[in-house]
This record gives sequence, structure tokens and C-alpha cells, in this order.
Amino acid sequence: MKKVGITGGIGCGKSTVVAEFRKLGIPAFVADEAGAACYQNSSFLSELRSSFGGDIFLTDGSVDKRRLADIVFADHQQLQRLNALVHPRVLAAFDDFCNRYPTAPYILFESAILYDNGLDRLMDRVVCVYLDLEERLRRLAARDQSSRQQLMARINNQMPAEEMMRRADYIVLNFEGNPRSRQVSHIDKMLRL
Repeated sequence: MKKVGITGGIGCGKSTVVAEFRKLGIPAFVADEAGAACYQNSSFLSELRSSFGGDIFLTDGSVDKRRLADIVFADHQQLQRLNALVHPRVLAAFDDFCNRYPTAPYILFESAILYDNGLDRLMDRVVCVYLDLEERLRRLAARDQSSRQQLMARINNQMPAEEMMRRADYIVLNFEGNPRSRQVSHIDKMLRL
């Protein structure tokens, strides 16, 4: 089964591009959704408490994700510690997902940190979604109500978008007015060969 990574910096519009591939009947696994599901798992929460302490938990027992983000995006070692807990679970979920689509021409694996964690080595091809930094910051500020400083801390913990583009097999330029669906359709045809 052909596995295709789709990546790009936070706020570049990966979800919009994934939606275009889904319109073409391509199954798409979203790593962030699988990662978010971990926070509903009691064994994961126990490991999280052991690794980061009780201060990251709210009174109802759920994780204060903003507090956790402040910790991990301020210290790369803490981010690696969190990734070591999340990534094995995400990859197991991806394997299960692939097994549900044995006849698909290919399956997408969407992750902003595909290259950062060497997940590109598990893919047959990689698509990079690109959008310039200022537009990404504008979109993220509107979406997340975060400060520029908080957003830059998150962005700076990812591989630069230009490096992702250099390493990718295909690129979608996700600017307003750019024919996104036409770009996706062209890439889809190439991937089906």
C-alpha cells in the first residue's frame, strides 16, 4: 500500500488540502486527531502524569493543554519527552487505519512534524503545503487567539517551511486565489501512477 505524507508548517492550510484529497476518495489519517485521542486514554494520562507531574492537570482530571504546550514549546527536551509518549500510539492508530483501506490507491498521513520526527522515512512520497509566514501567523492568531510570541514559539519548534518544501516530492502553494483543487488533482494523478 502506498503511503503519502502530507506536511507543512502550522497554519499553512494542511486540513484544507486534505479535504481536497478526500473529495477525490483518498483516505486521510490526521496525526493530530489521533494524538488528541490519546488524552482520552487512562494509561496515556498516567504516563503523562509521571513524566510532567500533576501541575498539568485541571481539577476535573483532564490535561491543561495550554499549560502543557507552554512547557513543551519552551524546552525542546520536554517536547521530545511528550512526543515519545504520543508517537508510538499515533503510528499504531495509522497502521489500523491503513488496514481498513486495502484497495485505496494510496493513503495520506497528515502531520506538521513529519520530517521533524523522521516519519517521512515511512512514506513513499511526501506532499508539502506551503504558505508564507505572515499569512500563517494571521490565520493562527484568528484561530487560536494566541499571541505572536506564543505562535512563534510553536513555529520555531518545527522545521522551517522552506526546508520542508525542499525535501518534499510535491508542493501545494496554498495562497488565497491559487487553484488549490487543480494542484491537488494534478498530484493525485501522479500518485496513482
